[in-house]
Amino acid sequence: MVDRQPLIIQARGVKKIYRSGQLRVEALRSIDMEVAMGEMVAIMGPSGCGKTTLLNCLAGLDTIDEGDIFIQGDNLRDLTDNLRTSYRARHMGFIFQDFNLLPMLSAVENVELPMLVSKVPGKKARKRALALLERVGLIDRARHRPAELSGGQRQRVAIARALTNEPAIVWADEPTGNLDSEAAGDVMELLCRFNREFGQTLVLVTHALEVGQRADRIIRMRDGSIVSNEEVNAQSIK
Repeated sequence: MVDRQPLIIQARGVKKIYRSGQLRVEALRSIDMEVAMGEMVAIMGPSGCGKTTLLNCLAGLDTIDEGDIFIQGDNLRDLTDNLRTSYRARHMGFIFQDFNLLPMLSAVENVELPMLVSKVPGKKARKRALALLERVGLIDRARHRPAELSGGQRQRVAIARALTNEPAIVWADEPTGNLDSEAAGDVMELLCRFNREFGQTLVLVTHALEVGQRADRIIRMRDGSIVSNEEVNAQSIK
C-alpha cells in the first residue's frame, strides 16, 4: 500500500435504495470506506453486487438515500445537482468500459473537449490535449476518429481525456472490459504508471482479478455490502 496520505474519499453509512412501485431494492447497505490520496483501489465482486452503483454514488453521478460522502472534505450531500456537476468537471475524471468517445470528433478533439467546456482557451486546450496524447503513446493518431482506432487505442484516448483537467480522482468502470488481454495489459500498465509516477488517485471497478491485483487495495462487495478490504502487494507488480 502507498505511504499513508490524507484521505481524499470518505463514505459513512451510505445507503442507496431503488424503488419501483411496491418493489424496494437496497443496492448499497451502510457502506463505510476510505481512500487515501494517491491510492489505487479496485472494487470487485459478482455481477449485481453494487460495484458500479457504489462508484456512481461516490462520484456524485447518483444520489444516496442515507449517509455521507466526503470528497476532499466536501460533503456531496450539501451540493445541488448543478454544483455536483461543476465539482465533477473540476476535480474528477472518468473512464468507461465503452470508451464514450464522440465518433465525429478526432482523438485530439475528444481529449480537448472537456477543457473547452470548462472555458480553457482553444490554443491552450489543444496544446495540453496533444501533450496528453503523446503521454499515452498516441500522438501519431491525434487526427484519427474513434472508428479508425483499435479498442486499446480508444481507451488510451479516454484515459487522456480523463486527465485533461488534472483531476484529484479518476474513476474507472471496467476499463479493460471490452479489450483483449494484450490491450488490457497495456491499459493497466498506463494507469499504474500515472498512479506510480504522478500520484494519481484511481478508483476502479473490475471483474478481472489480474486487474484488481495491480491496485494497492481490493475492496470486495457482495449483495450491496463490503465483505472484505485487503491490501495487495502491488508495488512489485506495478
